[in-house]
Amino acid sequence: MKGIIFNLLEDMAESAGGPEAWDELLDVAGVDGGYSALGDYPDADLVALVAACSRAWGRTEFDVTKSFGEFALLGLARRYPAFFAPHSRTRDLLVSLNDVIHPEVRKLHPTARPPLFGYRSSGDDQLTLVYRSERQLCGFAEGMVVGASVHFGESVTINQSMCVHTGADDCHLDITFLGARDEHVPAG
Repeated sequence: MKGIIFNLLEDMAESAGGPEAWDELLDVAGVDGGYSALGDYPDADLVALVAACSRAWGRTEFDVTKSFGEFALLGLARRYPAFFAPHSRTRDLLVSLNDVIHPEVRKLHPTARPPLFGYRSSGDDQLTLVYRSERQLCGFAEGMVVGASVHFGESVTINQSMCVHTGADDCHLDITFLGARDEHVPAG
């Protein structure tokens, strides 16, 4: 896994618990923590850090992973605005992942192994995002959809109708796009 993901998790931990929070999580997770943005690191390090966050924050690992996906998407939008600039809606960004975003990621990070996405559409306000990854981080993918909706000022609902963690071959995120964000409508 690319180091930038760990850098974003560090940012999230420090924003939640202050500057010492990251070092505490590293200790609990039993990992080194010297993550360079361009480096490659074991997926097991992320798994251990998410488990440490889960224990420290009293939340499930899925909830931590989903929150991290949202936080990471917003962090990536700040760090790489060129990836987001051509899009004006969450849906447009999502359907560009395989053909536009991930090839650009591979140019910047040749060893990156981003997930593959499939799509099924049933109108402009409905999209099923089919997530395929050896990492099985469907919560992260779901959180990234929420983060994209926040970035674009939209509201979405997401129902995960199929999941690898319950025996499916891949994860299906059934997304309904509700339009402009209303402060009374939750993102996810």
